[in-house]
Amino acid sequence: MFAEINTFLNDLIWGNILIYLLPILGIFFTVSSRFVQFRYFFRMFNILRESVHDKQGHISSFQALMLSVAGRVGGGNIAGVAVAITLGGAGAVFWMWVIALVGMATSFFECSLAQLYKEKDGIDSCVYRGGPAYYATKALKQKWLGIVISVLLLITFGFAFNATQSFIISTSFEASFNLPTWISGTIITIVFGITIFGGVKRIAKMSEVIVPIMALGYLLIALVVIVLNIDEIPGLIMMIITEAFNPSSAIGGGIGAVIIQGAKRGMFSNEAGLGSAPNVAAVAYVAHPVQQGIVQSFSVFIDTIILCSCTAFIILLSGVYTPGVESVQGILLTQNALIEHIGPFGGYFVTVALFLFGFSSMIYNYYLAENSLNFFSKGNVTVFNVFRVLCVLLVIWGSFQDLSSIFAFADLSMGLLAIINLIVITILYKPVLQLIKGYERQLKEGKTPVLRYNDYTEFNIDKETWKEIVDNINDKKTKE
Repeated sequence: MFAEINTFLNDLIWGNILIYLLPILGIFFTVSSRFVQFRYFFRMFNILRESVHDKQGHISSFQALMLSVAGRVGGGNIAGVAVAITLGGAGAVFWMWVIALVGMATSFFECSLAQLYKEKDGIDSCVYRGGPAYYATKALKQKWLGIVISVLLLITFGFAFNATQSFIISTSFEASFNLPTWISGTIITIVFGITIFGGVKRIAKMSEVIVPIMALGYLLIALVVIVLNIDEIPGLIMMIITEAFNPSSAIGGGIGAVIIQGAKRGMFSNEAGLGSAPNVAAVAYVAHPVQQGIVQSFSVFIDTIILCSCTAFIILLSGVYTPGVESVQGILLTQNALIEHIGPFGGYFVTVALFLFGFSSMIYNYYLAENSLNFFSKGNVTVFNVFRVLCVLLVIWGSFQDLSSIFAFADLSMGLLAIINLIVITILYKPVLQLIKGYERQLKEGKTPVLRYNDYTEFNIDKETWKEIVDNINDKKTKE
């Protein structure tokens, strides 16, 4: 009975509410901001290069981006895209791209808000905290709403998703290398424990190392596949576009199934609007909230337009996929496709990639949970350490225990979180538009934008936090 209720609610939230709400609001944010995700796309590279990261040990814009990508990029980039293609055909890839491009604007709005309403960490004065719970509490003055958001984040990411990721990784290594789950589970748990007990800074540093390796490695193998099949690329792109509007008769459900599968893959993969990424965006030490909004929107691009497309190209160029045939899907389809391209090494590569993608997601998930716990405990070291021990135990337990039912419940709680977050950022879209105007005005004046915090006092921001940041940056410029 519980499973049936859970399935019904999941289908209602993801299949009938978010499937329409996310793209509609994405379009609204895109138009109202005058296509901010495209206008400032290339400026993102300058922001990362010039991001402020002083000797006091603040977390840089680049580190926050890598931590965000660590969360957005996961097993879904390998298995989820394969499922979308199996059920929705090649055309699903096109709608996956569309949902990502409009989702970049949604991510910009929620992450800019997270920066605007951030506050100092209770333990480390060089670390900041923020996210939906913080901007819902401060901007809307609804403490209860912040509590609900924090509880949903804590349960979803801290417990359910991490235990499930551990199971996926350990069973994948067992299938590919005949490695017992208890061995891989123990290794995962030890590395995970060392990382999270080092706090936010160690999590950020670990992401800074893992994410570029896994992203560039996966991109490189996809480029090898593309080069080997370079003559087929124009035809493949035309097929993706054609199938998006006129799907093969073998695809059950017609164009509706194509759009839904592509949109779902985009939503699940890039997490734009779901309320998770803003928690990470808030930690970056930047001079103006818009800077991190621009950078975080780029993480959506990396996840879906680049890495999900890598999986799609690997599958569609291989010949192992047959429209309408569902006998092989998920990770196995991706593995078979890569084996077809480069031989047995392809299967092992997918397993290793899954490990890197999954582990990076685990440390990201933990950070989201810790950030939510901080909303209640305000830097209580004892509470944090007890929570870390509990998370480590869940990871080792999850490495040999199938928790698919818990994962399904986590999908439901994440769906509820997404609906709440989307409503909140829609209500608060005007402060973001004001941030954009202030940022652009300083650019036109030929100045490096910093937040003029006195212009935003009506929004109940933490003025002292921003005063310290701006004064520090101005002092640094004066010395230079």
